[in-house]
Amino acid sequence: MSTFSGLGAASSALAAARRGMDLVGQNIANQTTQGYTRQRLETSAVGAVAAMGRFSVGAQPGQGVSVDGISRLGDAVLDARVRDTLASSGYWSTKASAAVAAEAALAEPTKNGLADRLSGFWSAWQDVSNTPDSTAAAAVVLTGAATLVAQIADGYRSVASQWSSARSSADSMVTQLNSAADQIAELNGAIRVATASGGVPNDLIDRRNLLAQTVSRLSGAAGTLEADGTMTLRIDGNALVSGATARHVTIAGPASIEAGAATTLAWQGGPAVAMASGELGGVLSVLAPAGEGGVLAGLAESHNALASALAAAVNAQHRAGVTASGAAGGDFFAIAAGGPAALSLSVVPTGRDGLALAAPAAGALDSSNADALAGIGDRADGPDALWADVVSRFAVATAADIGRATRAESGAVSAVAAQQSVAGVDNDEETLNLLTYQTAYQAAARVITAVDEALDILINRTGVVGR
Repeated sequence: MSTFSGLGAASSALAAARRGMDLVGQNIANQTTQGYTRQRLETSAVGAVAAMGRFSVGAQPGQGVSVDGISRLGDAVLDARVRDTLASSGYWSTKASAAVAAEAALAEPTKNGLADRLSGFWSAWQDVSNTPDSTAAAAVVLTGAATLVAQIADGYRSVASQWSSARSSADSMVTQLNSAADQIAELNGAIRVATASGGVPNDLIDRRNLLAQTVSRLSGAAGTLEADGTMTLRIDGNALVSGATARHVTIAGPASIEAGAATTLAWQGGPAVAMASGELGGVLSVLAPAGEGGVLAGLAESHNALASALAAAVNAQHRAGVTASGAAGGDFFAIAAGGPAALSLSVVPTGRDGLALAAPAAGALDSSNADALAGIGDRADGPDALWADVVSRFAVATAADIGRATRAESGAVSAVAAQQSVAGVDNDEETLNLLTYQTAYQAAARVITAVDEALDILINRTGVVGR
């Protein structure tokens, strides 16, 4: 072996230690970068050159260290678990958020809710039954009725507005999903080229994994790593991304809640997409018609049902009485045809003369019919009972959705924590690695110095003793 071989071994050690320090610096610099996975230097010893035969000089040391590559310390199983839990969390969080917002708009049970307004309406009838000749008491009835009608309409409009916002969110999510799929396909191509050419695609893989998590949270897509380094993402068993190719999803459906039709997804130029997970799946569930379990459409139908039940009950009893002039009572509420009952409900009488407070042939100051109208609120099949049932069932469903969302989010947090325990950058560990590489660099430099001094003596001083 050449006398200069020690310089080669020490030089390779210097290069490896320097590369190690560079990599530690990269890890520390990206410790707060979202999606970054820590990396480690892979090295191996370079063995001695084999020398056999009559001129063999015996055992020889190796020739230094070889930098074999840079490994990415991620775990594919933990990454897949994160994507799965994000899909579930996205679905239930979206449903729970919609239910919570709708429940807040109901304002039950508070003085701003419909239940309290209904109670005030029946109390106004009771008050006018006590003073049937009072114009003020009659005005309170009419004002209470107008306020109740307006609140039912406002409740319906609030639900319709929330539905429209959810529909716009679905459009945005589809755009975001298609964009992320395109980016993943592009990264797949770059990773495949880098892997085949012996490059280091670690940073590209980190970006792809972060995008894959976004896609999974949006659509519930499942990811599979292929032999060539690419990732295939599938929705309902069909590939959204395969290699460097991405498919797009389109959304179709009504623009308003009144249409009562379903909002659907389909592959661009292809069949429908059955999406039952992720945020998009949750939004589609929220946007579904009432007959398919749509929470907002169901609540809108409940407002319509309340308006219809209120009009039917009050009109039936009001027609059973007579006004102060002895005329037969007519309808108290009217519902226009061709639209939602909650929006078209209106009050017919305009003054005390239009109120049928008395029973037929009971006298001008009789108020038995007004008393009967006040009693509608206590009926087991009346509007109040119907609305109480709607509110209680909605509260139970909302609480269930919140519970599922909380558990799903806890699972996602746990999965991300497990992923980061392997892939995350640890300052203490990186500091120790930095000191290790620094010490190795200094030791290798000392070897070069020692070999240089030995060679200096051998070359410049051998044979000059005694001159």
